[in-house]
Amino acid sequence: MSPADNEIRIRGLAIGARPRTDWTLDEVKALFELPLFDLLYAAQWVHRQHFDPNAVQCSTLLSIKTGACPEDCAYCPQSIRFDTGIETHDLMPLDEVRKAAERAKAAGATRFCMGASYRGPKDWQLEPILEMVREVKAIGLETCVTLGLLREGQAERLAEAGLDYYNHNLDTSEAFYPKIITTRTFADRLETLRRVRAAGIKVCCGGILGLGESREDRISLLHVLATLDPHPESVPINRLVRIPGTPLENATELDSFEFVRTIAAARVLMPASHVRLSAGRTEFSEEMQALCLLAGANSMFYGEKLLTTANPSTADDDALFARLGLVRESAPVRDESRSAVAT
Repeated sequence: MSPADNEIRIRGLAIGARPRTDWTLDEVKALFELPLFDLLYAAQWVHRQHFDPNAVQCSTLLSIKTGACPEDCAYCPQSIRFDTGIETHDLMPLDEVRKAAERAKAAGATRFCMGASYRGPKDWQLEPILEMVREVKAIGLETCVTLGLLREGQAERLAEAGLDYYNHNLDTSEAFYPKIITTRTFADRLETLRRVRAAGIKVCCGGILGLGESREDRISLLHVLATLDPHPESVPINRLVRIPGTPLENATELDSFEFVRTIAAARVLMPASHVRLSAGRTEFSEEMQALCLLAGANSMFYGEKLLTTANPSTADDDALFARLGLVRESAPVRDESRSAVAT
């Protein structure tokens, strides 16, 4: 497929009634392997059909329970199986979470994400988190949690509490997945996403680049994401942060243009989704971040810390936004008549 032919197909997609979820693996591969400038042009064109090209949605992420996780995710410093020196803490008190959410809102975030290091919460462990969701909603922020695998009925309880988004990343391709995680399966992750959707909660789902995966793995990951029906509303794209003490501490650094290429392909494949720059931004130059935004990223985590890893300061991000002429996306208007589980 020539770049010109591909552009025609992309334009047809972008102005259609709804994004495609029937992409073939060969189509995703052809798109991903376009000359980079052709892919960037297509991604920017698609982006402008669905979003303000100069607005960035900002979320803040707080670790409400840190460490002692029984999983063996090879990239994660919170696993009890690795000696990474992180400070562990049990579930934070509600008042501390509320204050953190208030600070995030004052700084300009529109979504507050809470992460707890569980394989999956037990029902009694979910109770205080439901109260956190209610408190953060009352402040006027969108809410998101990442708690691991969900049991039957738990997604519905989160929806009743008013949860807006549930984050559960696929991380990598199904083929490469067992080389990174053995304590839960790729199918387990898809089942949690199914439960989240069935409860009427929006999905935040993406992956991590630089785990040692091949380009074919990155293409396969995008194919799975782009054939979820509907697409995830948020698609976080992380670059591995190589944490001492984890099995991936000496992983080969991913080529920056390959990261940008993945962002651009995600934008074309999932045109109405927010594509988020997530972990790894502290290793990006300002020029690299600008190129990612040009490629169609329009969301980022805003605040000095992401769970246990560093993130650019809000002052640095504000300065970059000013230099590029970008603004923070406004919070969506809240419809009080809307059911918490409406889609």
